[in-house]
Parts: sequence; C-alpha cells; structure tokens
Amino acid sequence: MKESSVSNPLAPGSLAGKRALVTGSSRGIGADTVNYFAEAGAQVVVNFRNKEARAQKIVDAIIANGGEAIAVGADLTDRESVAAMFAQAQEAFGGLDILVMNASGGMEAGMGEDYAMKLNRDSQVNLLSEALNVLADGARVVFVTSHQAHFIRTTPTMDEYLPVALSKRAGEDALREMIPLLEKRGIGFTVVSGDMIEGTITATLLERANPGAINARKESAGKLYNVSEFAAEVALAAVEPVPADHTRLVGDVSSFVAE
Repeated sequence: MKESSVSNPLAPGSLAGKRALVTGSSRGIGADTVNYFAEAGAQVVVNFRNKEARAQKIVDAIIANGGEAIAVGADLTDRESVAAMFAQAQEAFGGLDILVMNASGGMEAGMGEDYAMKLNRDSQVNLLSEALNVLADGARVVFVTSHQAHFIRTTPTMDEYLPVALSKRAGEDALREMIPLLEKRGIGFTVVSGDMIEGTITATLLERANPGAINARKESAGKLYNVSEFAAEVALAAVEPVPADHTRLVGDVSSFVAE
C-alpha cells in the first residue's frame, strides 16, 4: 500500500471504526499519514487539490488491501469547496473522528502576495470551523507546521521561506484561539512541528531558490526527518494524549529560541 522506510507506528486494527481526513494527502507527508491510518483500520478521505490521479491511486491501493477510502478534491481557499468536501465525508462515512490539517503552501509562483496568508491562516480557520459540523465529540485535530514557522517570532528563517513561516505561525495562533471551543466537545488539538523534511515539495522549492539550504540545515540539526518518519509522528499525534501545551516538537530544536 505504501513504500516507506518506517513501519506503521499504529497497531493493526487500532483505528477500526474511526474515520479520518488528511488535507493534501495525494503525496508526501499527507499520503503517508493517510496510509498509516488506513492500515490501522480507519476509513479515510484522501484529499487533493489538483493531483486527482495520485489520490485515486492511493485510494485504489487501500481498497485493494481491504480498507475503505475515498478521494475528494477541494480548494482550501474556497469555502464552498471545503464545505462540499466535508459533505462528501459525511455522506460516505457518517462523520469524522480525525482531521489532519496538513496542506499548506505559499512558495508557489504567480499566486499573489497575499496567497500564503490566505491559505495558511484564513483557510485553516475556515477548514476547522467547517469541520466542526462533521467531527464527532471526542475527535482529534492535528495541525502540521515547521520549526521555521513555529519559532519565527524568535528565530529568523531563510528569506525565501519567510512568507510561509509568518503565515503558518499566524494560522497556528488563530487555531489555538479555537481550543476552548474544541474542548467543550472533548476534541483534542495538537500542533506537530518539524524541521525541514527531506523529500517534500517545500524542501525542493527552497533548494531551488537557495541552493545548499537543505544540506546546511541538515549539518546544523545533525539529522532531518524524511517524509515517512515525520508522517509517523503526525499519525501518532492523532492518537496519543494531547500534550499540555498542545505542541509536539519533532526532531532537534536546539537551533531555535522558544518564546
């Protein structure tokens, strides 16, 4: 079902009866995360923006292995598109128990100077607000970010990544303000923050804009997680107890200054 250097951190059958949606799960971290959930027995929604063929391939593999999955396209910056995505999840599985907010961006060319904030803050708040219509009481929500964004107020980052870092931190802050609302329904919220992840589109774009950036970060950190390793941490964040500070830091953070 999934080519990975990491075994599934979730026990077989441990998510039987659970329903999960992972945004941006047609490739990369999202794809590995949704596969971990499916392998553990969850019914899953594979979300994509424009990689329908990739998403359907993941769905087909899950079904071939005895799982349940659907592929649903959505533009997270479009409210109606997001509402339609959750409506399809509701129709297919009757609701959701896990939402992983993995999709982000802001380094794409030609999207407008406000695109990063629109996608990484405004759209994330709308995504979670819409999700509350289909999330079961006691559900779990995971927001995926980077150390470069999480610590951006105290630790500078590369110029090329700055719009993404600022907008993702703004999104994280806005989502944290919703925690009291989530807690009224017993919904757990965890931010998973990781360093630059080898093999992701963000790393590729950064390397293109700033050659040598990834190797420099790897030398500084000592190790960078790969896609499957980081996805395993994201999957665990959806099932393990929510940390007191709602934050799961993955990998080395010695180069970053906490607020």
